[in-house]
Amino acid sequence: MLRIIESILILVFLFYLISCNRISDKTDSVKKDIKELKNDYVDEPYDILVDKVFPRFDHDVPDTKSNKQRFKEFIQVELSSDIKNIYCFADNLGIDSDYMFAFNCNPETSQKIIDKHNLKLDTINTDNAFGIQHDFPWWDKDKIKELDKYSWTNGNEYYQYYWYDEDNQQAYYFDFDM
Repeated sequence: MLRIIESILILVFLFYLISCNRISDKTDSVKKDIKELKNDYVDEPYDILVDKVFPRFDHDVPDTKSNKQRFKEFIQVELSSDIKNIYCFADNLGIDSDYMFAFNCNPETSQKIIDKHNLKLDTINTDNAFGIQHDFPWWDKDKIKELDKYSWTNGNEYYQYYWYDEDNQQAYYFDFDM
């Protein structure tokens, strides 16, 4: 009887060791995956997971890692050295959403953005959608209404507006759906 108990205890101990090694290996694997996901635009592993579900838009501080990442995702042009002072904001609660970006860039980069998004000079639509835009010091509606608007739409559901101030090399990008 003692041998049976001893054998059972040895088996339980071996099973325990194997389980702990599997847990440890899995933990190491998850840590490695999180480090790979980090992508240099968030600071903590928790932020990585949150950022995948609720992307961060820093409307009060320019050029954060999150704003640069959002720029890459939305504007879809290379983040060259002329692009700076990137501010962005998202309002994506409810059935519609809108995204605002303001940044400095040179005229060549501005043209790349226009080309990338197939934006066309919009001389017909005089509505700049100011009613659904938000007020920030970096979003100068008075200045924007003086600028030429470039736009694209898929009909009556999704819109992209873009303005560029050549004198100040200031760009404004507004992406929204209805």
